[in-house]
Amino acid sequence: MQPSRRTPAVAWRSHGPMQAQRAVPEETAIAFTYDGGSYAVMMATPDDLADFAIGFSLNEGVVHAPGEIDRLEVVEQELGIELRMWLTEPRASHFGARRRRIAGPTGCGLCGLESLAEAMRPAPRVEDEASFAPEAILRALEALAPVQALNRETHAVHAAAFFRPGGELVAVREDVGRHNAIDKLGGALARAGIAGNGGFIVVTSRLSVEMLQKTAVIGAPLLVAVSAPTALAIRTAEAAGITLAAVARGDGFEIFTHARRIRCEEANVCEHVA
Repeated sequence: MQPSRRTPAVAWRSHGPMQAQRAVPEETAIAFTYDGGSYAVMMATPDDLADFAIGFSLNEGVVHAPGEIDRLEVVEQELGIELRMWLTEPRASHFGARRRRIAGPTGCGLCGLESLAEAMRPAPRVEDEASFAPEAILRALEALAPVQALNRETHAVHAAAFFRPGGELVAVREDVGRHNAIDKLGGALARAGIAGNGGFIVVTSRLSVEMLQKTAVIGAPLLVAVSAPTALAIRTAEAAGITLAAVARGDGFEIFTHARRIRCEEANVCEHVA
């Protein structure tokens, strides 16, 4: 299954209708199974599926390291794709006990949760004290659009990218779902043995709470978004020690939490932001 396809359309313009074609992203059901048991089904773009499987497993706490996944199979079926994973011991036994307590999976960004308390679980604390120049963030924003191949083709997907402190691109992943994109990015970094500390993540979407939770698991001290955050996302970033910069454009951005990591020329201004 390809990540996009071309479809016929009728384009209406000021001079009237005309036949046209448009590239659109593919969206399909992707099921995550562990040791033969179903865990969650996500609607996602069928691309970078090994990254998706590992990143999702890490970000949802199913495993704590890629090596705890003993085997992964990508099985394409008529109704979608199944990501079949088998876990090593003792992770398999621990997950089996947890799985029996789960009431049922869901197709949103918070999957396999048995209670409100688990959905609102505290994100891991990011203690990394790396600092970043505003110019590096602006360079990253400028560098991101040209490498969004699927979005350039379809204009309909989100991206999540990881950058070095100076704004050098390390990896980018795309998906119709914003939380899927960051799962794929986390999986790509984990498979390459790249730690999140010292770098920063840029996403092309709004910031809801699961985006902060996943960033904390990856370990990145700075998350930058082109859109605005929710109030809960800001509270989560504050509690997790993550610097949150949003409404990012070519001429600047807004810092919502832990502004000490941004090396502002007017340091006294940044220091007064939590």
